Parts: sequence; structure tokens; C-alpha cells
Amino acid sequence: MTADSEMEIKEAFNRAQKGHNNKAKLVAVLKNRYNTLEDKTLFHEKFIHYLKYAMIVYKREPAVENVIEFVAKFASSFQSSSKNDKEGEQQQEEEDEEEEDDHPFLTFIFNFLLESHKANSHAVRFRVCQLINKLLGSMSENAQIDDELFDNLHQAMLIRVTDKFPNVRIQAALAMTRLQQPQDPDCPTVSAYMLILDNDSNAEVRRAVLSCIAMSPITLVKVLKRTRDVKESVRKLAYQVLAEKVHIKALSIAQRVTLLEEGLHDTSEAVREAVKTRLLPSWLKHLDGDVVLLLPRLDVENCSETALEVLKAIFTHMPEEEMLKDRVQLGTSKLIPGDALSCENVIYWRALCEFVRAKGDEGEEMLEKILPDAATYADYLQGFVRTVPVLSESQRAEFNSLEMAMRKEFISQQLIHLVGCLDTNEEGGRKRVLAVLQELLCRPQTPASLVSLLTEKLLSLIPDDNRRIQMVAEIISDVREPIAEAGPPLDEAQERRKQIKLAEVKVRILEARQALDDCIAAQEFSNAAQFKDSITELENQRNLVLQETGEGSQPVDREVRTEKSDPDTLLRCLTMCAELLKQMNIKTRIGPTLSAIVSSLIVPCIANAHPSVRNMAVVCLGTSALHSKELATAHMVLLLQIAQLDEVKIRISALRSIIDLLLLFSFQLLSEKPVTQATPASHSPGGQEEEEPTEEKGDLAGDTAQSILQLLSEFLDGEVSDLRTETAQGLAKLMYMDRFSSAKMFSRLVLLWYNPVTEGDTSLRHCLGVFFQLYARESRAHQEVVGESFLPTVRTLMNAPATSPLAEVDPSNVVELLVELTRPGTLIKPSANHEVCVHDSMALRVCGEILKDQTAPEVRLYAKTLNNLEVSANEGTRQELHALLQEVTQVVKDRISLRAVEKVIDRLVDSKEQAEQHTETALQPLDINTDEFVAEDPSKSVKKPKRGQKKTPAPKSGRKGSRRAESSEESDGENVPESLPRARPSRRVKTAALERYKLDLNPLIDQEANTS
Repeated sequence: MTADSEMEIKEAFNRAQKGHNNKAKLVAVLKNRYNTLEDKTLFHEKFIHYLKYAMIVYKREPAVENVIEFVAKFASSFQSSSKNDKEGEQQQEEEDEEEEDDHPFLTFIFNFLLESHKANSHAVRFRVCQLINKLLGSMSENAQIDDELFDNLHQAMLIRVTDKFPNVRIQAALAMTRLQQPQDPDCPTVSAYMLILDNDSNAEVRRAVLSCIAMSPITLVKVLKRTRDVKESVRKLAYQVLAEKVHIKALSIAQRVTLLEEGLHDTSEAVREAVKTRLLPSWLKHLDGDVVLLLPRLDVENCSETALEVLKAIFTHMPEEEMLKDRVQLGTSKLIPGDALSCENVIYWRALCEFVRAKGDEGEEMLEKILPDAATYADYLQGFVRTVPVLSESQRAEFNSLEMAMRKEFISQQLIHLVGCLDTNEEGGRKRVLAVLQELLCRPQTPASLVSLLTEKLLSLIPDDNRRIQMVAEIISDVREPIAEAGPPLDEAQERRKQIKLAEVKVRILEARQALDDCIAAQEFSNAAQFKDSITELENQRNLVLQETGEGSQPVDREVRTEKSDPDTLLRCLTMCAELLKQMNIKTRIGPTLSAIVSSLIVPCIANAHPSVRNMAVVCLGTSALHSKELATAHMVLLLQIAQLDEVKIRISALRSIIDLLLLFSFQLLSEKPVTQATPASHSPGGQEEEEPTEEKGDLAGDTAQSILQLLSEFLDGEVSDLRTETAQGLAKLMYMDRFSSAKMFSRLVLLWYNPVTEGDTSLRHCLGVFFQLYARESRAHQEVVGESFLPTVRTLMNAPATSPLAEVDPSNVVELLVELTRPGTLIKPSANHEVCVHDSMALRVCGEILKDQTAPEVRLYAKTLNNLEVSANEGTRQELHALLQEVTQVVKDRISLRAVEKVIDRLVDSKEQAEQHTETALQPLDINTDEFVAEDPSKSVKKPKRGQKKTPAPKSGRKGSRRAESSEESDGENVPESLPRARPSRRVKTAALERYKLDLNPLIDQEANTS
């Protein structure tokens, strides 16, 4: 090769660095020069020589990226031309005759990259994977390479996807895109991709795999799992990949519903927008844009709320004309005909009406086009609900009958929901709606599943609580005591006999009156008196017969109320009562009407044999007690007994009621009644007599709290997971609201959170995880409770037997949590005065625990904990802690523990000397760089003990920095240790903690910087 050729290669690389140059032209010029050469070996060597200058640069500089792009285009141009020539000459020949050897230059480049992928420099490994990725990506769609080269590339990239540096793993994963074989269940590339998705700690690597993995039944499960990734960017890309690569028919109904539920409720706005603007439009595109066709694929009957959210999300990006398109088959009366009602079009109608109504005044005109007036709709609703069949036991066994009844009940529920969209400002329409809802509630044939919803809509139309109570009481009275006839009507024979008897009595009366007149005329007064008495008796008989005849002919004039006590009737009444209590204002007191309902309906149903009735009665009793402290005091013991003895579902309802009452009235609830009875006896002027009830009240309140907490603690140890979860949530609420404070109970909750038994209880784990953070950050008093729970928690873990699930818990993880929760910098409102922090008392307790038993296995854990504690600047505390630590160093024999304790001592001494130095120089005018200069100057730095100098945590800080750097797309861990300051080890420890726990430690860092 001539010197001119070498200059052309160099000039091509120089010009390729500039983005404005036409790379295609550079490739063509250099390729022409290459083709004119007879001996291409020197060209290869010089080309690689100049390429190496770019490959040793790790930072993604624009010039280097341009060179890599130029090299990829130049190398792939040979493959493209060979392929084009081959297709033009032998398009239909056999494969063995078609195949040609790869171009020498392309083979040479690949071999060079394969030799370099194991280089020690991460920059070289990164550029190798990047070049392979670009070369394979630049090849044509039907390109072929040698089998041996394919295997070598495959093996090299499989090694590189496990590289230490995330950027190398990203490029290696991208390079394997065209090497995967999704039809092969044993494809190593697909297996590597799935392993990365499950286990790689870097979000950008997971994103890279998501973007290039091929869809198959095996990989689809892994991609669906990434929609629940911890990183927002990964979740967003997972939804985009599903929208682009997965057909809606490839997903089951459960998978579709889960995707939409989680996506539309994601904490990230970007993820929610990806679902609305990418996933849903993609599915609609497969269904020709018909929204109603999408609903059957989401199972609207069982997932109606999800379907509503999906429809409203679609309406957000849909023009008004498209929304008003005749998808719900509305007639001229703006109603769907009864025979055309289906689950899909009624849910679409409801979603459209609610979406338009949510617009306020802007949607009034549009709402009038899709919904009739209130009175018309009320009659329409009444007519359809009456068509819902009441199934007998034999009909319930038939699937078709049961399915039809359930479908009609679902449609009825959606129609009842639409009542909330009606314009009820007009008095006539509102009264008609109220009358219809009241009639449906009183109707025995109305399905029980509609009672709660009907009551809710009825109460929403009545703003006044007193009117609500009166209305519901009347409905409950009509349902429980319906009007019945006095008896069956008389038959014709009996009626005829009564008429004959009445005629006989009338004839006898006429005869007696005629005889009376004759006696008076003959002046036989004694006989006249007898006839008069007989006439009176006959008239009484006539009146009695007339009364009997009138009752028999008009039996409906007499009404009789018969009380019904069957489970269905009681459950209906209790459901209405529960809905009433839920809708009432919490400040509304229990009046005479509600008191009568409680005493006559709710309390007797507590002892009902039917579990559903008992459960609803417990809910009503607990809710009504929230409105009356006297009622809560009277029935608290009953609720406690139910929480221990009844079925699980009823126990949970009673437990929820107990927690709500304690949150509202606190633990003083059960002490109210004894105090009220003792109050009249304490009106004497003597002060001693008045103090006795107060003391009794305090003792009783303490005993009550202990008893209730003991009961709740037993629930935590129970085997019923639902009851355990509800108890833990209730205790967390009570502690957060400061209804009680107990380090022992906090320790129980921490151990419950770490217990492997609760690993599958996501609700419990999530609740306690949120509670710990909020509780500790709320106030310093809460941090003191956490600090007091430290030693009991560690003792429980260390003393747990081998058969206990707690034996599997790592105590160091628990200690890290408690230490982080008690850091002073995590408080929402730090204290203004410099009081002693919680870590001070924890350090003193830990030292005392070490001195109790120096040979205990937890001594090493305690020593490590002392290193993580942030001791305040209080001089008295530091002196006391220093004395205890000196004593600990004399008795502890374990070398690792001793070294950890000595680090704490050195840190205390160092901080003290720095504080003295800061005090001495505080009045001197120093510039910003002076302090740094003093810290960096070895001759002016503070002298430390020889052993204390070992405490510089450079390796640890380097590892933390590397881990932090790996999460970045453009940086890696090798550069981190070099950039860290080495003169201030205390600040590096705080920086490492900040990176590890992601907590807001800025105030603490600023304080440390000011004192150093």
C-alpha cells in the first residue's frame, strides 16, 4: 500500500469526526481506493490502527461516535454490494450455490472485534460491543454470515452481557438482537435476555433488552412482569413494547385487565400516558377503532370499574363527534330500548354520561343529547328493574337462567348509577325519581344486590340528615312490616246463611213491635215491658249480624302489619341502615328514630343465626357507635367479644369497628361509664373526695388499654392472615395518630414485617412499609419509640430458635432499618433547639448491652451499629459515650468488634479536635479555599493515632460510588474512586449512606460540612 493510500485512510478518519461531513461520500471514496489495491493487508492494518484511537475513548464524545458510525457503514457496505450482486445473478438457485464467502474486510473486522472483546479496558469492551451492534444492524434483512462467525459472535456477546459495566452490557444486548431465535425454546440469547430482565440491577440494561427482545409465549410473560418494574422508565417502555409488538388476541382477558388496572393507576404520569396514548390506541386499531368491541375483551361484568376508567381515558383523546356516534343505539327518547340493552352498551352509556357531566357547564348541552329528563328516566329504570327475575332454587341450578339474571342485575346496577347524572334541579322530576327509588326499595322482588346502590342514590337526592333518617326508617318499616289483609273473604254459602239469619232477626223484630203495640192498646203494661226487652235483644243480634256481614263483604278495609324476620328481609333492612349511617355527617347525633332502629333491629340481629345478617349488624353497630359516645361505651365490650369468637369475616368487621372507635374516642372509651356514675358523689367541697374518681379513671383506662392491646397482640400471632393484616393496619393507624405509644408493639410490627410467614401478604408488607417511614418522620417522640424498640427487636432475632421463621431473618438488615428511621435528618420538621438526638441514647444503650456480655454473638453487630449512628454535638453525651467506649475496648476480645469500636472513638476524638480548631479560627477572615487547603496539607492536619488512620473508608466508598455509577447510562464505577475527595472520610461516609438509602440527608451533610 502506498503512502497516498495511508493518507487517504487518515484523512477519512479525520473528516468522519465532523458531523457535517457526508459519510456516504467518505465511504464511497475509501471503498474505491480499497478496491484498487491488490494487497489489502496493509490497508487492514492501517485501518485498524486509526480505529484503535477511537476505541480507547469510553466517553460518548460526538467525534468518537461519528467515527464508529463511519466504520460500521464502511464495513457493512461490502456485505451489501456482495448481496446485491448475488441476488441479481442467482436469485432462484440452491442455497449452497447461492452462498458466497463473506467479504475479506468484513471478516477481518469481525475477527479483530472478537479478539478485542476480552480487553482489560472497559472502554475497549464497550466500543467492541457497540461496533458489533452497528455492523449487524447495518446488514440487510436477509443477510447471512458464516456459521462459525455466528457462533463466535454469539458466544462473545453472551459473555459481554454479564460484564461489570452497564454500558457494555447494554451494547452487548443490542448486538444480540439479530442473533436470537424466538422459535427455539432453548435459544441461549432468549434465555440470556430473560435472565437479564429478571436479575440485572441496572434499569438501562433492562430497557435495552426490552427494546430488542422478540415476542413469544415464553418472553411475553417476562415483558408483562416488567410493567411492574421499580423504575418508571422500564415500566413505560414495557407498555410501549406491548403496544407495538403484541396483538390484543395474544393476551388473555386477565392479562389485559391487569395491564390496564396497573397502568392507569401507576404512580408515574408518564406511564399512565403511555397506556392512554400507546397501548389503548394500538388495541383499538386491531378492532377497527370500535370501542364497544373492546369491552367484551375486558370482561365488563366482573371488572366494571376498570372498563369505566378505560372508556374515560379513550374519551379524553376522542373528538366530540366521535363520542356522539351511535354506539349505544339511543332512540328518539334518548333511551336504549329494553331488548337492545347489553352489558357493553350500558357501561359505554354510563361512562359517556359521567365523562360529559364531569366537564361541568361545558358538557350540559352534550349531556342533554344523550340523557332524557329525570321523570322519563325514572319510569324507564323502574320498568327495567321490574323485569329482573327472582330465581328459585331449581332455577339457580340452571346456568342459562342464572346467567340471564346476573346480566340483568348488572345492567340494572349501571342504570341506577346513571341516576347521578340526571338533572334533578326541577322539583317534579326529583320527586318522581325519589318515588321510584323508594318503591323499588320497598318491593320484595328487587334483588338484594341493588339495595345498597338504590339507597345511596336515594340519600344523595336528600341533603338533610333528619329527612334521610325519616325516609329510611319509613322504608325499613314497610319492608319489615308489610301491610296484609285481615283474612280471606267469605264464600257464597256462608254469605247466604248470614243473609237468611239477618232476615229472620228482622221479621222477629217486626212481630215483637206489633205485639208491643197491641199490649199498649190493651193496657197490658207488664207484657209490653217484656216485648220491649225482647225487641232490644233482637236489635243487638241484628247489629252483630250486620257487622259480620260488612266485614265479610269488605275485607280490604281492615289492614294488619305482620313483622317479617327472615334473613333476606333483615339483610335488606340492615343494608339500608348501613348505607344511611355511612352517608350521614359524623357530627350528626343519634336521635330517637335511630335509637329505635338500633334497639329493635341492629342489636337483636347480632345474635341471628345467619352469618351475613350478623356481619351486617356488626357493621351497622360499629358505624352507629361513631355517632354516639354513649352507644360506643355501651357496646364496646360486645364488639370485643365478637372479634374473638365469631367467624373470620365477622371478626374482621368487629375489629374494624373497634379500631375506628379507638381512633375517634381513644382508649378512654370504656372508662367513661364508671366515671359518669361516680361523678355525682364527688360534689363535696373536699378535694380528696374528688381525686378518687380521677385516679380510678386513670387506672381503669390503663387496664382497658392493656387488655385491648393484649387482644390485638394475640391477633398478630394468629394463623388467619386476613385478621392478622387487619390488626397490623389498625395498630399502625392507632400509633400514627398517637392513640398509644409502645416500643414493644413497634418491635412486634417490625418483626412481623420481616417474618418470612408474611412474605405473600403484599397488603400487610405495603402498609407497614409506608407506616414505618411516615411514623418515624413525623416527630422526635416517634423516633424515641423506634429507638427504644431497637434492643428488644435485636434480642428477639438473636434468641430465635432454629425452628422459628425469624431465624431466617438477617439481623443486620433490621438494624439498618431502625438506624435509618431514627436519623435526625429524616424528620419532617427538625427541632429548632439542639437537643440530644435519638442516636445518642441508642449508642449509650448499645454500649451498656455490650458491657453486659462481651462474649455474646451479637456484640459484633452492636459494634457495627455504633459506626452507623450519628452522635450529636452535645459535649456531655460525647464524654459519657467516650468513657463507655473506652471501657468496651478493655473488655471486648473480638478483633473485628474491637476495630469497629476504635473507629468510633477516633471519630469522636477527631470531631472534637475539629470543633476546637473551628472555634479557634472562627473569628479569622478566611476565604472559601482556606479550609480545604488546611485539610489537604499534611503538615497542618490533625495528627491521629496510627490505628485510627486505618479508618479511612476508601474501598467502601469506592464500592458505593461504583454501584451508584452503574445506575447511570453514561458513567461507570472505575472513574468514581478517583474523583472522590480523600481528605474528609467522614463526609464520604455520609455520601455513601445517601447513595445507599436515598434519604434526604442534606441538612445533616450541611451540618457536618459546617463543623468540619
